[in-house]
Amino acid sequence: MSETVSVIVPTYNEKENIKPLIERVHQALAGYEHEILIVDDNSKDGTAEAAEELTRTYPVKVLVRKDERGLGTAVVHGVKNSSGNLIVVMDADLQHPPEVVPVLVKALQCGADFVVASRYIPGGGVPNWGLFRRIVSKTAIAIAHVLLPITRKIKDATSGFFAFQREGIAGAELRPIGYKIMLEILVEGKFNSTLEVPYIFKERSTGISKFNTRQQVEYLRHLFSMMKRTGELTRFVKFLAVGLSGVVVNMGALWLLTRFGGLPYYVSSLFAIELSIISNFALNDYFTFADRRNGNGNSFLSRLLRFNVTCAVGAAIQYGLLLLFTSVFGVHYLISNIIGIAAGTLWNYLVNVSWTWK
Repeated sequence: MSETVSVIVPTYNEKENIKPLIERVHQALAGYEHEILIVDDNSKDGTAEAAEELTRTYPVKVLVRKDERGLGTAVVHGVKNSSGNLIVVMDADLQHPPEVVPVLVKALQCGADFVVASRYIPGGGVPNWGLFRRIVSKTAIAIAHVLLPITRKIKDATSGFFAFQREGIAGAELRPIGYKIMLEILVEGKFNSTLEVPYIFKERSTGISKFNTRQQVEYLRHLFSMMKRTGELTRFVKFLAVGLSGVVVNMGALWLLTRFGGLPYYVSSLFAIELSIISNFALNDYFTFADRRNGNGNSFLSRLLRFNVTCAVGAAIQYGLLLLFTSVFGVHYLISNIIGIAAGTLWNYLVNVSWTWK
């Protein structure tokens, strides 16, 4: 395999952008042996034909898929048909500046095997985004960081502009859903050195944005798929199972102390919560997070303290909802307690998986 740079560009109805994109990528990679692969999903606006005309002048290969759709699978198709050892993935809409491509390539040549063009490190940014788009982007990244620990080393975990060494995906079975192909490659590949370089995300000047609700749903489906493959879904199920055992401890103690101990429900609930915290920590430490128990640098006492701090906040959420639903809305205290437990459990998992057993 040569040191050729293969630039993979999935397209759908990007005719107006295709010529300036190819020209700028070719100019940016002057001095590098390179190829530009346009993987088109049978665009109706003549994108593939426009790209084909440029093959006479530039090192362009056009691949048209008529029976398959999706950015993620288009990238996989492009990789399979590329010849270079250094692979760059970018969008066709010029929101990913072609002038950043040689920066990614240089980082690979200097020792990194996975390089991300990042909007969220110093020097990067999304200056033209509104508040809603920023919130959606940050939320998507936060979800990936919590559910897929391998992504935490990258601040811009949902970037669509990245590069990697081909050998990092040797033997990998890529099964992307939707648009976030970088997550798929990062999870399924084997990369030892990752790096982020900054870039400014540009606004689309021509064509129609493909950002929509369907993309967001596909993103969640993709995360679920990767959680299954990495074992993180099994971990979450274990955490829920431990949580259910804690419910038994909590509800049993609450009932016994209230019914037979003669304590008001709001007092007995405090004892019940602490008993369930201790029970849940012991089971999670030796069952749910056994693989992280000795590798995260935290001692048993440190993990216990972190778990208690986390669960103290979760307990406050649970206790607050117990009081709210019982005192304000008149719900039976046992039912109110279940509502509080559900909310507290979600909080506990999200924080413990990213802090206690980091």
